[in-house]
Amino acid sequence: MSILLKRAYELPAKTDGMRVLVDRLWPRGLAKIKAKIDLWLKDVAPSTELRKWFGHDPEKWPEFQKKYRAELKGNPALSELRARSRQGDITLVYAAKDELHNEAVVLKRILDRGA
Repeated sequence: MSILLKRAYELPAKTDGMRVLVDRLWPRGLAKIKAKIDLWLKDVAPSTELRKWFGHDPEKWPEFQKKYRAELKGNPALSELRARSRQGDITLVYAAKDELHNEAVVLKRILDRGA
């Protein structure tokens, strides 16, 4: 079982397994049929306040990770994501342009350690 990361604007592939959108907002300008999202898990995304504070600023990345992990403690959506990741290959889909500093990166690290 593998956990992959992919931008929502990249073409889906058969090797993606279950495609889970981990953003609170639907990716701008992306048709739902084209995205081929199997599950939109909004509640696992960072809170609106945290997302706006972070603004994908790499200088805020270390603090964002801490705050986001704190938000995820006891979050049932994270438990659901963990369970799904144990069932087979899964791709965490996100819209951010920054492929290194986004919530999917944090979630993958969490799942890799505890899945």
